Amino acid sequence: MFKAEPIIKRELIGILRRKRTAVALVMLAVLLCAAVLFKWPAHGRVAYSGGQARAVFEVFAVFMLAAILCLTPIFPASAIVEEKRQGTLALLLNTPLTPLDVLVGKLTGVLGLTVLALLLSLPAAAACYSMGGIGLMSQLAPLYAILLLAALQYSALGLYVSTRAASTDAALRITFGAIFVLVILVLFPEMFLRGLLTGPSAAVIAWLRDVSPVPAVMQVLAKHLATRMAAPGASHRHAVEHYAILALLSSAALLGLTLSRLNPALVDRPRDSGKVTNERSTSVQAYRRIMFLWFFDPQRRSGLIGDWTNPVMIKEFRGSRFGRSHWIARLIGGCLVISLLLMLAAARGSAQWGPHMLGAAMVALQVALIILLTPTLAGGLISQERQQGGWQLLRMTPLPAWRIVTGKLLSVARTLALLLVATVPAYAMLVLIQPGQLGRVGRVLACLVLTALLALLTSAACSSLFRRTATATTASFVVLIALCGGTLLVWLGRHGTFSHAAVKDALLINPLAATLHAIAAPGFQQYRLLPGAWWAMGGGCVLAFAILCGQTWRLSRPR
Repeated sequence: MFKAEPIIKRELIGILRRKRTAVALVMLAVLLCAAVLFKWPAHGRVAYSGGQARAVFEVFAVFMLAAILCLTPIFPASAIVEEKRQGTLALLLNTPLTPLDVLVGKLTGVLGLTVLALLLSLPAAAACYSMGGIGLMSQLAPLYAILLLAALQYSALGLYVSTRAASTDAALRITFGAIFVLVILVLFPEMFLRGLLTGPSAAVIAWLRDVSPVPAVMQVLAKHLATRMAAPGASHRHAVEHYAILALLSSAALLGLTLSRLNPALVDRPRDSGKVTNERSTSVQAYRRIMFLWFFDPQRRSGLIGDWTNPVMIKEFRGSRFGRSHWIARLIGGCLVISLLLMLAAARGSAQWGPHMLGAAMVALQVALIILLTPTLAGGLISQERQQGGWQLLRMTPLPAWRIVTGKLLSVARTLALLLVATVPAYAMLVLIQPGQLGRVGRVLACLVLTALLALLTSAACSSLFRRTATATTASFVVLIALCGGTLLVWLGRHGTFSHAAVKDALLINPLAATLHAIAAPGFQQYRLLPGAWWAMGGGCVLAFAILCGQTWRLSRPR
């Protein structure tokens, strides 16, 4: 441990010296105080039942969980890939320090920021405890233990992804995408299949649900909330224990994989130069035409840009990984197959496995794909050009600024549009199963289009605000995940923590909740979110577009 002390100091001090770290910690403290004051008794009087104290504590716990999920992965995901990019990882691995010392130093350094954030929350926690009704060892201590386990788990995930990724923004994209799956998406199988499975199947989805820290936090907050989240036949009393076991096992596995990759071979791997299909033999070209249908061949030489085509759009297509034709074909094919399988299950299943439930699963899959894919494509539209010096070259071209931005937006919009079109056959099958669902399907498609537009403009606006692509991508993920996942934490406390009106107000800004309400998903039918959610998403699109236009105009001015 003492060998790793220089790395710990280097990592922790380097993180604390950054201005955005200080801003994030100050904002955390301010928002935490505001969240506690939001539910604080108006006249300073507390009921003997402890209901007010529990309400304040529940707001505090939900806010702290959201803060840990958003702040923790940023620095681990960039810890090792930054060393590779700067060329210092090879020097570090050739010092007398062992790979274990390097891993311990990196992990301890990035966890120090989480510990500091938890220390800043102690005054608010003390305020909740001073009201009474909160157990120190039964609620407060388990909550902090869950938060520490979540920080350890997602730090280990970020470090492992950092050893695999080729750039900082790619590491951040993969890490935030994995966290969105591990925290939010694993809750949907139990939510939609509740009461339909018994025996080992119910136990499996209960353990899958407990992969997320949300059920464990809900159990700590209130027993009746955890009861409502548990599947029939599964014990709700063991959510904390299950999460502790899963978090420790996954953290150990991820740290072991990271340790196995910390060797000189990590920075000394030769790359294949590749070979263009046009330069290969006739037999190989014929084979690849059959395998890739020719127009999807990733190694085929691209054609010339048309006279009336936006060159910036073509540049983005050919420069982005998911902009290439073969990747778009894979995404569209995957979405089409999964959506059709879900609708086939709805058509052949029993009355319990009806179109509403599997339609909700398909909607959740689509929104999750939009939220995870859009920052990947649009997070570096402007910031990557500024970081690599390409923005100055674009300003020197005859293209006006509006055409540059339009080409960049269209490059991402085309991919998102193709993904949405790929699921239209599944919705058509849903209408064939139940002809009365035509209006509902139309509302769902309208919600999906607005969600994609909001995600695109939000990511582009973040890209124009920051110079570095990694920072812009992180900001895009944080904003979108907070909109779609953060407000769902309020929805999870709908039975005792928050009132019906408070939950409805929180869900109005959630594109995922609006889409689930449009498909009549269980748990969302009782909230009248439309057309209010459409107006909220439209307002968000207008705000993001205004920020994008203002920043682009500022960056395009002569200097």
